[in-house]
Amino acid sequence: MGRLSFIRVSGRCLRAVLWLLVGLAPVLARADLVGDYFSGLESIQADFAQTVVDSNGDTVQNSEGRVWMQRPGRFRWDYRTPYHQLIVADGTRLWTYDEDLEQATVKTLDSALSSTPAMLLSGYRPLAQVMDWEPDSGDEGYTWFRLHPKERDAAVEKVRIAFKGQELAIIEVVDGFGNHTRIRFTNMQRNKKLDSDLFKLKLPEGTDIIGATP
Repeated sequence: MGRLSFIRVSGRCLRAVLWLLVGLAPVLARADLVGDYFSGLESIQADFAQTVVDSNGDTVQNSEGRVWMQRPGRFRWDYRTPYHQLIVADGTRLWTYDEDLEQATVKTLDSALSSTPAMLLSGYRPLAQVMDWEPDSGDEGYTWFRLHPKERDAAVEKVRIAFKGQELAIIEVVDGFGNHTRIRFTNMQRNKKLDSDLFKLKLPEGTDIIGATP
């Protein structure tokens, strides 16, 4: 898979899953396990392994890295394999930086996250207005929940989350193009104090910047 295709797939997948980490608690408070976990959620840091399978059943992406999230609206996804890529939201802007290409793109959060799942980062609409949910069957020793968007959106068609014991372990997303993304978390830490500099992207001199930089 080429680097530019990797960037497009990564960005589209993250747009569909990041809102889960930033603001899921209110709509899921009816489930004891999920409500207990997300109630009072302030931050997350974890290692992740991400797999994307396309609508034909072919694996188009295998990647690994680390994620940090700080409510509201701040996150950092550090992809370390197969290419080094950073996706950082600083509360007002969304940055994507490719180290090998020496290129960064930047958009305001409002314009970059205008679709239904992404707007939840900005709190435009209560989550209960855009999602239904229910417990789901599953195996692998996990406890599963399924979420259903109330409005069609290319960014997300189906969402499932899984817990291992009391800990968030997996997020699965199927987008409107039939791509199936699974993100598995390990070494999860919840509500630990995070360095605010994590959400400030410091670019090397000479980096090509595409987009507005307000």
